[in-house]
Amino acid sequence: MLTNADALRAEYAELEQRMADPATHADTALSRKVGRRYSELTGVVRALNEHDALTGDLAAARELAAHDPDFAEEAQSLEERLATASERLAQLLAPRDPLDSLDALVEIKSGEGGEESALFAGDLFRMYSRYAEARGWKVEVLDSTESDLGGIKSLTMAVKGPASAGPDASPYGVLKFEGGVHRVQRVPVTETQGRIHTSAAGVLVMPDVEDDSDLDVSEDDLRVDVYRSSGKGGQGVNTTDSAVRLTHLPTGLVVTCQNERSQLQNKASALRILKARLAALAEEQAAAEASSARRSQVRTVDRSERIRTYNFPENRIADHRIGYKAHNLDAVLGGDMSGVIEALQAADLAERLGAAGA
Repeated sequence: MLTNADALRAEYAELEQRMADPATHADTALSRKVGRRYSELTGVVRALNEHDALTGDLAAARELAAHDPDFAEEAQSLEERLATASERLAQLLAPRDPLDSLDALVEIKSGEGGEESALFAGDLFRMYSRYAEARGWKVEVLDSTESDLGGIKSLTMAVKGPASAGPDASPYGVLKFEGGVHRVQRVPVTETQGRIHTSAAGVLVMPDVEDDSDLDVSEDDLRVDVYRSSGKGGQGVNTTDSAVRLTHLPTGLVVTCQNERSQLQNKASALRILKARLAALAEEQAAAEASSARRSQVRTVDRSERIRTYNFPENRIADHRIGYKAHNLDAVLGGDMSGVIEALQAADLAERLGAAGA
């Protein structure tokens, strides 16, 4: 467990020097990248130092207890504290996704169920927005298309957390488990006979790699089309060719943005989304190539997988991957997602610890 301790301490010391260098803060992207890694390692180095201190104290207490029985009780107390510290350190050092410390882009699309599905997609957007607000994260809608009744046909939003947040508290590390198909069971507003319908909406969570210089997209690999925005919009939005469609020729990925009045702003947002989709695609391919033992059972790689059901008549939420159930659906849709999020994180940690010990 401690084989890489010296390397981690050396990296942490180097990051401290870079954090104190004005040149680092002159580059916003670099500053954020260094700050995230520094924050991630801060907890690890503190845990290593605590572990080393307790190990030394326990050795001294045992040596003294051999000559003076009064130190035996202190040695026992130190053993218990060291066991707790070792468990915490093992959790921090368990292999994890290096993208966990990044911000996230969340894409929500209506699916089967027509207008009811679009209304449910709107519910999911409000749920994630309120959860992000409760955690002090910032939400920015990059692109959206509404349905006739005010639901959401498609929406992409950026969720940004503080650079000081660790991987367990950063938007992507927390929200990545939300990717998949979300199913709802309720009486739609369009239902006149009170029958319960089942519909679904899809969620895709991608790492926001906007500041990642290692993931540059060449202009030669892009086809850029501009067109007039459609749907609801303010003055000028629907009267100029400001909407942008980017096609990534090597992969065939297509991204459109039309929310902004400026063609340049829409292109920038589309490029940001495209980079996130490319990062997500690379991660899916890596997971597909991994052995079944290493493939995550919690994280959804298949975007068509049904991961959760929201049952309104029973006020119940059920996550099918980990067997989680709770009868607080109204609170969850109001943004109180802590229960299901923590359950998913615990399942993911147990899996990572199991893989580390295999």
